[in-house]
Order: sequence, then C-alpha cells, then structure tokens
Amino acid sequence: MAASVSHPKPWHGIIHLLIFVWYMFTLCYNCSQLISSRHPGTQSYGGRWKYLTFINLVLQTVFFGVCFVTDVTQLFPLRVVSSFLTKLRNVLFSVLAFPLGSFVFLSFWSIYLYDRELVYPKRLDDIIPVWLNHALHTVILPLVLVQLCLQPHQYPSRKKGILGLALFIALYLAWVLWIHHVSGIWVYPILAHLSSVGFVVFLAASAISLAPLYLLGEMLSHLRWGGDLNKPVLAPGSSGSKDSKRGKKKKKI
Repeated sequence: MAASVSHPKPWHGIIHLLIFVWYMFTLCYNCSQLISSRHPGTQSYGGRWKYLTFINLVLQTVFFGVCFVTDVTQLFPLRVVSSFLTKLRNVLFSVLAFPLGSFVFLSFWSIYLYDRELVYPKRLDDIIPVWLNHALHTVILPLVLVQLCLQPHQYPSRKKGILGLALFIALYLAWVLWIHHVSGIWVYPILAHLSSVGFVVFLAASAISLAPLYLLGEMLSHLRWGGDLNKPVLAPGSSGSKDSKRGKKKKKI
C-alpha cells in the first residue's frame, strides 16, 4: 500500500482515544499527591521535568491527543485544519514519539538489568507501583508500534529529521547539566559514578544512539506501508487526494 494517502477509519479514532485516556490516567496518577509527597525527585530542583521518562510521558500524551483530534477532523470538511494536524502528527511521530519512546524503553531496561541502582533504586518500589513503572518504561514501545502499524506517516528528509531530534536531545542534555550546576545533583544516579571521560562518552553514546532509532522508525514504516515516506501523507478530501483519484480515472478511460 502506498504511503501517500491516509484514509480515515472510525476505529482509528477509537484506538487513539483509548490510548490517550490511558496516558492521561497514567500522567494524572504519576502527578498525584500520593506519588509526589513521597518521591524525592519531585521535591528537588526541576521536579519531574528533569526526567526524560516524564517528558516522554507528556509527549506521548500530547501525540495521541493530536492523533485523536486529527481523526475527528478528517470526518468533517475541515481541510485546512485536518491538513495541519496531519502534518503535526507526522512530525511528532517521526522526530520525537517513536525515537524517544524506543530510547526510554531500551536505555531504562538495559541499565536496570545491569544494575538497577544506577537508574531506578530499589527504594522506589515502595513509592511507584509496579504497573506505573511498566506504564512509564515498558508499555510506551508497544503503543508507538501500534501507531506505526495503524497509520502511515510522512517522514521529513533524514537531515531535517535527525537535526530536529538532535536539537531536542541537546536541549535536554543542557538542562541536565544546568540542574547539576545549580543544585549539585545528578538527574540519574549513574552519572555520579562516571569519571569525566566516562561522563562524556556516556552522554555522547546516549545522544548518538537516537539516530539509529530514528532510522529504525523510518525503516519499519517503509516495511509496513511501502511507497516513498518522504512524500506528503494527504488528508482525505484534500486537492492532492482528489487529483490523484482523477488521474486514476483518466488512466482507466
């Protein structure tokens, strides 16, 4: 199936709504007083916003909210709005949602299996329920894979896509360094155990590993949908979609 035209289906909206509600529930519970009053990280400088896991949780919530609103607008003659939201959905998925969701899953569990105290100390088990831990670090990957299989996404040029991702991660790393400069604390325990050289290598390796994850998303999307993923994914009812249909009719005649 070519990846150039996206056809709305009611059950797409139902799936997106369910995922969005799940993320909203997870986000609200994670920010609840029950967790906030006991989690040491929420009381220190930067609060939850210093954790990539939390930033990714907010990102995934916003992304699936955009997916649902896009599905709704495609059911009505709202071409301009639908086209804008479709482009926004594509950019969020290709540049941020898929690579960051994959990175959080892979980095957390690889370090956890090596030595959990470096990323998720055992004392957190008494604060964060097991289901919430998996909601934050495990379920995110299956859900972005569901989205990848559910709808095609137009990818920007690789240069623009990877540069956008690099800009995001550079800002986050600058934020981590600023937090340490101001408060003297490291966001992740593993950073406190590294030498100066090891620190640079760790941050560089973490940042560079996101590029292959971006390319992985592009490759999986191509395998699922075929076609040229750098061509526009047109909203149904747009002029491009109509022109393509007219062209097919002319060929048949």
